[in-house]
Amino acid sequence: MTQAGPEDTVAPVRPTPGTGGGLPSPDDAGALHETVIGWYHRHARDLPWRSADRTAWAVMVSEFMLQQTPVVRVLPVWEEWLRRWPTPAALAAAPSGEAVRAWGRLGYPRRALRLHAAAKAVTERHGGHVPADEEALLALPGVGSYTAAAIAAFAHGRRTVVLDTNIRRVFGRVLRGEALPRPSMTVAETRLARVLLPADDAEAATWNVAVMELGALVCTARSPRCDDCPLAARCAWLAAGRPAPEHQPTGQAWAGTMRQLRGAILAVVREAHHPVDLEALVRTATGTTVDLTGSDTDGGSSTGTGGTDSSPSGPLRTLSALGHDEARVRTALDGLAADGLVALDGAGHGRMVRLPD
Repeated sequence: MTQAGPEDTVAPVRPTPGTGGGLPSPDDAGALHETVIGWYHRHARDLPWRSADRTAWAVMVSEFMLQQTPVVRVLPVWEEWLRRWPTPAALAAAPSGEAVRAWGRLGYPRRALRLHAAAKAVTERHGGHVPADEEALLALPGVGSYTAAAIAAFAHGRRTVVLDTNIRRVFGRVLRGEALPRPSMTVAETRLARVLLPADDAEAATWNVAVMELGALVCTARSPRCDDCPLAARCAWLAAGRPAPEHQPTGQAWAGTMRQLRGAILAVVREAHHPVDLEALVRTATGTTVDLTGSDTDGGSSTGTGGTDSSPSGPLRTLSALGHDEARVRTALDGLAADGLVALDGAGHGRMVRLPD
């Protein structure tokens, strides 16, 4: 990306009288709109859910998948998902377990179940058409305030306040001099975003995605590219010498966690062609035994945890390497079943694990 040129810059903001210096004047807001939207038209990524012919359903699927997941990981799964289920009705007609299977390695797989449930609700309540009204969107399973606003804006061109981490970071740095947003959204942030929102529906929708893109590509959390930023000349954080954040986010642990164990178990079940023997799965997860020779990759008979990749890097080997104790493994299985991500059939030592119907 080239450095910001004269056409990309905007003068420092002048606060609106009577606002305590925290809100920009209408003239400055207009200058921000012109600058950031102009930058977006020149530098935005070519993403399929932004194309002119994208459907509201395609946008909705992208918003579910992009929650806490990078674009590069979402793209291939999104493309396959839309090829397989191009409409809400198509997904609604499929078993929820197929949604979990197709979700693959995106993480947080309960999102797949929520998207499946949302597809059913859209089909049953809205005739298969993703609603444009935020209240109707909020009534769908798995749709919170951010997702409702994002779908209304990016799928239907509605004027809504969209506040994700990227937008919060840009606003916080440029207008408040804060390195990173606070862990929880504040009333002041929402008020600022509402004041900055253009009056025109289409311009407001573009403004939202433009600020989001600026945060994703330039005003990043760890390595901001201030020399490339069209707002560098008026950024309060940059003018203050880029002070350290008051609130340093802590990443979620992964190794040795229940999340890792659940993900490894689900990967085995997801890749299986047939139900998996529960006791064989427990033995594998505890590192007691791992039988890769009987894996059913071709749909034939299976001697143990069939339907998995028999290579050393496959799901069975990954699960076996974790070496958790039996009680923890059974707790993970019970949790997956309680969340609807797997189904447990049978009783005693004949119990089987499979994806839900």
